[in-house]
Amino acid sequence: MVVAGASMGGLRAAEQLRAAGWTGAVTVVGDEPHMPYNRPPLSKEVLAGKAPFASLAFTPKAAAADVEWRLGTKVVAAHLDRRTVALDDGSSLSYDGLVVATGMRPRRLRCPGLLTGRHTVRTLADAQALREELTRPGVRVVVVGAGFIGCEVAATAVGLGVAEVTVVDPLPLPMVGPLGDLVARALLKRHEERGVRFGLGVGVSGFEDDGGGQGAADGRVTGVRLTDGRVLPADVVVECVGSVANVEWLDGNRLDLADGVLTDEHLRVGGRPEVVAVGDVARFPNARYDGVPRRVEHWSIPADTAKHAAKVLVAHLMGAEEESASFAPLPTFWSDQHEFRLQSFGAPVLGRDDVRVLDGDPDGDVLVGYHVDGRLVGVVALGGRTNAMGAARYRAQLLRQPALTS
Repeated sequence: MVVAGASMGGLRAAEQLRAAGWTGAVTVVGDEPHMPYNRPPLSKEVLAGKAPFASLAFTPKAAAADVEWRLGTKVVAAHLDRRTVALDDGSSLSYDGLVVATGMRPRRLRCPGLLTGRHTVRTLADAQALREELTRPGVRVVVVGAGFIGCEVAATAVGLGVAEVTVVDPLPLPMVGPLGDLVARALLKRHEERGVRFGLGVGVSGFEDDGGGQGAADGRVTGVRLTDGRVLPADVVVECVGSVANVEWLDGNRLDLADGVLTDEHLRVGGRPEVVAVGDVARFPNARYDGVPRRVEHWSIPADTAKHAAKVLVAHLMGAEEESASFAPLPTFWSDQHEFRLQSFGAPVLGRDDVRVLDGDPDGDVLVGYHVDGRLVGVVALGGRTNAMGAARYRAQLLRQPALTS
């Protein structure tokens, strides 16, 4: 087996291949020099200086102790007809089974201006470099993007004592896309009360610099130009404008790579039973909902996809009875911002047209339900940690719900 990608999805895939009964060789290839580690703390505890790297690293299960790790090495091409992958060190690997687990990378703004002083948050190195900037006295920070990562970074920056933190987004409310207006307005109020400024309904047209310009080593960003003509002073810019699937290495294999890797209901890629995809690079139909293929960038997805995909792949290669039930996970996510937590189960994004308060009040601790044709499809809790546990009460109900297409 070759597992392309050595983040959480790659680790869980290697472990689940062993759990499914695969006793042959397993090689995991990843471009970072580190063993797999937990990414959600990067925008929070790591950035705040509260979590050392040792606390993030995953410990592989004992059954996967013999897995070979090719770290600091990138998969650059695949020849699926020949069952080989090429690596950036000039070598190649042949396989009986291939797991696509190459994940995502941050999307960058395509605007004029220097890159120095502009950051993203995806890797340990990213978080460490950004922390060094945020702890400089008097720093002014502009966060571009009011999604999960942008709001978490803004909250962490305020917690570090950064006096001026501004979040810019072309949408009218933070995190309104996945959560809808009700929860988004409650989030906006909480952030503003804690000192975060917002520039909403406006985009970024470019960056000001200190005159170094034209790639000068000592030049860096000094401001963010907005589409309404304003310029926000900025010593540090954090770009949180989404992600791009790492799929270029699969070009030329007649696959649908329009948004990640399209799979079938068993996470098989391109009609090839010997190739599966796991983690947030996989665009799969969820039988629990409407069957429309989507990528899901939640913490639970790498483990969920790995478990199902490994069973399917091993069964095919060993000639065993293959999995009959379609993949139907219950998505789960949380987000810690300031001292409050967002906790969700299900698919709130599908039910944004029918949002109801189930308990509490948006100005305090609140539990919100999302519905499609009167059917509960997702819950979100916003508030303290105890309140966040309230969402878990609905987990069993969400698991029992019939598919939206039934």
